[in-house]
Amino acid sequence: MRNKNTWTICLSFFVVIMLCGIPLFNLSSYIMNILIMMLLFAFLSTAWNILGGFAGQHSLGHAAFIGVGAYTSTYLFNHYGLSPWIGMLIGGILAVLMALIMGYSAFRSGMKGPFFLLVTIASAQIIMLLVLNIRELGGASGITVPSQGHFPLLFQFESKISYYYVALSFLLLSLIISFAISKSKIGYYLIAVRENDEAAQALGINTVKFKLIATGISAFLSALGGTFYAQYILFIDPESILSLGLSIEVLVFAILGGIGTVLGPMIGAFILYPMGEFARYLWGGGTAGIHLLFYGAFLMICIIYMPQGVAGIVRNTAMKVQRTSN
Repeated sequence: MRNKNTWTICLSFFVVIMLCGIPLFNLSSYIMNILIMMLLFAFLSTAWNILGGFAGQHSLGHAAFIGVGAYTSTYLFNHYGLSPWIGMLIGGILAVLMALIMGYSAFRSGMKGPFFLLVTIASAQIIMLLVLNIRELGGASGITVPSQGHFPLLFQFESKISYYYVALSFLLLSLIISFAISKSKIGYYLIAVRENDEAAQALGINTVKFKLIATGISAFLSALGGTFYAQYILFIDPESILSLGLSIEVLVFAILGGIGTVLGPMIGAFILYPMGEFARYLWGGGTAGIHLLFYGAFLMICIIYMPQGVAGIVRNTAMKVQRTSN
C-alpha cells in the first residue's frame, strides 16, 4: 500500500511540474486549445470517476450535471450580470440537488448496474428536453456568452494561457479531492459498496448514504466544468453540452486510463483526447462523430487487453521493478 501511495504521489508531482511548464514553449493557439480541452476532459472524467469508479455506479448522464452548471452560470450572467465565478457555485449546488433527487430514487429502490445506467441516461434526456423547450435558455439555438475582453472577475481572459492555468487548477482540485477520498473512510466504504453492495450493507454500511455522497461530489465538480466550458467557448447549446456523446467521452477516458484509480481518468484523457482531435484532422470536420468511433475502438481494445487500464499497467510495472531492485 505504501509503494502504491508513493507511486501515485511521485507521478502526480512529475505531471504537475510538466504541465505547469508547457505554456512557456510559446505554442500555437490550436495546440493550446487542444491542451485546454484535454485538461477540461481530464477534470470531468476525474469527477465522473468518484461516482463511477470509486462507488461503482456507472453513469451515462453526467452531461446533465455539466449542462446544469453551464446553463445556470450563463443565464445568471446574461440576465443579472452575476459573475460566473459565483454562478458556477450556484450551478454546482443545483446539480447536486438534481443528483441527490435522482440518486435517492434510484438507490432506495435498489437500482444498480444497467438499470442505474438507464436512469442516468433518462435524467440527462429530461434535462435536454427542458432546455430545448425553454425560450429563456435559448432552446435548440443555444446561448451566446457576451465577450467582455480580458475581465478575470467575469471569468474571461484574452490569453489562452490564462484559461490553461484555470483548467489546470480545476484538474488539480479534482485530483486532490479524489486522492483524499481514496484514503478516507468514505473511500473505503465506497470501495466496499462497489465490490459487493449486499455484503457492505450486511456489515452495517449505509450504502445509500455513501452512494449519495459520491453522487453529490461528482455532480458538483461536473457542474464546475460546465461553467468553464461556457466561459471558454462563449457559446453553449444542448447538442454540445447535454448530449449522450459527451457523457460517453467522459466515461471512456476513465475506463482507458484506469477506472477506480486517482490518476487513471487523467491519463486516459491525456492519451485519447489528442488522438481524437488527430482523427478529426485526418478525416476533416465533415465527418461528424468520427472521434466517438475512434474512442469506441479504443474502448473495446482496452476492455479486452487492458481491463485495469493504463494506470493499472504502469502501477503494476513500477511495483515489479521496485520489488526486483529490492
